Amino acid sequence: MTPADPKLLANIRIVLARTSHPGNIGAAARAMKTMGLSQLMLVQPHIFPNSQADAMAAGATDVLAHARVCSTLAEALEGTSLALGVSARQRDIVAEVLTPPQAATRVLSEAQASPVALVFGNETNGLSNEELSLCQGLVSIAANPAYSSLNLAAAVQVLSYELRQAWLQYPVWPQPEIDAAKLDEIERFYVHLETTLTELEFLNQGSPGKLMLKLRWLFSRTRLAQEEVNILRGILTAAQGAKRQANAARNHGPQ
Repeated sequence: MTPADPKLLANIRIVLARTSHPGNIGAAARAMKTMGLSQLMLVQPHIFPNSQADAMAAGATDVLAHARVCSTLAEALEGTSLALGVSARQRDIVAEVLTPPQAATRVLSEAQASPVALVFGNETNGLSNEELSLCQGLVSIAANPAYSSLNLAAAVQVLSYELRQAWLQYPVWPQPEIDAAKLDEIERFYVHLETTLTELEFLNQGSPGKLMLKLRWLFSRTRLAQEEVNILRGILTAAQGAKRQANAARNHGPQ
């Protein structure tokens, strides 16, 4: 059997958002290293670096030493083509929900072409809807419904284990179906979309974020290719131009 490609694991980021306890960061690093993962991204950690994180890493301090601290989740996801948010809570948003084995297959397939990420939220509140809006799907661990409070590092261990098992089982992966746009390109599209909808007076100025959140989930379910992003932005630019021409004609028309 062909040996599994280590570059696939190197293309997988474990992203911890707003972690409260440094010990959980260290324990997550240990969970990652035991399964061959090394790319740790920390978004606004409450305390880091910290001796408690080093102690809980138990030999995985090299993962901590190379961890990247980011000010925003968007920064942590820059350059990735796929991000899956790990969440135990039921959400009032429509999104694809994957099991850990399904997520592992999806992540490894996409990792052949570009960096990908699994995103974990704060220990108390998990991921916010705004953070999840940066992801293309959800991962749910089938825990005991009477007590589903899974420790952050334990959740990282579950997903890391599933990734390694899938990686070992399938040394050769089919290529991704599409040339998926990078998430930072998609974020620029969302900014352009919101700007255009505001100029067209389509957004509710009282709560523009609510509709934009729904639009984000709509587009995330389609997995936009780079060419499709370019087409959509071209349409938005044309709509902006038409609106501005109409405004100019109205302002300079007969008095």
